[in-house]
Amino acid sequence: MRRTAGLILLALAVFFAALAPLTRWYAFPRLAKIPPGQYQTMVLEAKDATLLDYGTMQARTVPKVTIVQTLKGNVEESEKIERTAGRDVVVWDSLSYVQGPDGEMVSKIPERYIFDAHTQEPVHATGEMVDGDPVRRDGIEFKWPFLTEKRDYAYFDAQARVTAPIHYKGTQDFRGVEVYYFEQTIPWTEVPFPKEMPVEGVTPETVATTGTTRWYTTVRKFWVEPLTGAPVYGEEIHKEELRGGTLLGGRDKVTAFSGHVKMREDYIEDTVDLVTSNRTLVLLLTAYLPWGFLALGVLLAALALWLEARSRRPGDPAPARPAEPEPVTV
Repeated sequence: MRRTAGLILLALAVFFAALAPLTRWYAFPRLAKIPPGQYQTMVLEAKDATLLDYGTMQARTVPKVTIVQTLKGNVEESEKIERTAGRDVVVWDSLSYVQGPDGEMVSKIPERYIFDAHTQEPVHATGEMVDGDPVRRDGIEFKWPFLTEKRDYAYFDAQARVTAPIHYKGTQDFRGVEVYYFEQTIPWTEVPFPKEMPVEGVTPETVATTGTTRWYTTVRKFWVEPLTGAPVYGEEIHKEELRGGTLLGGRDKVTAFSGHVKMREDYIEDTVDLVTSNRTLVLLLTAYLPWGFLALGVLLAALALWLEARSRRPGDPAPARPAEPEPVTV
């Protein structure tokens, strides 16, 4: 009976020991993915910013500029692309809406970002765009991969429509969460005017006839929780200028916007809470379950060996040998 129980326990030990690496290296890469229907809103602010008054074409200091960013998963489009891509795809329709202190629109730029639900690598398909212009992204945007590494990544800049390195700068503690700090600098680059301008009747085409161009630079900063790859906080030191042309009345350049953009406090708290809960789910598949299965397998193996040893202990009486037959005499 003990030997039978020992064999069953040994079989279970082998099963759980094999399940540990399967959970980590087979199940996790397939189960961890971004849901296609995710919806998220983020509010950022630049206080004491410089903003161009398009009525007078003079830059002035304003108490606050607000940027509202929304990400909305387009389930219908993701399912359509999946049929030809042969993998799980997420389509995010995003909008960056900038408004001045009076609540009036300064700019709004829509995007469509298509990426692999598991790896966050871009997927190139019809509809990928920034402000209506087709683009072909290289590198990540908005989110880092699951199990982010301590290295530089390629990050897509939507304003300049270019991909540039975003550099790992070290590990920090952000409100009790261990994060990786990344930083990217985009040098002064000529960028398109937004399709929708803040002055009625003014379009990028009419501005182009004046010879005035738009230039942009930024220092982008992200604090990323490495297990989920989700930023818990972000900042930008953002500057825009209009240069040359007749629109500036003979001036070489004028500041269109300059400010230190930061996440609003209430959205920081919500983001940290959301990332912390998702971090627990990732830990379940990468650490808690694999190590738990391995520990259970070792325990069951030890118990099986103990039962086997008890079944063979020296104190047990030896089994009786059958009596030898008497010799037959004739």
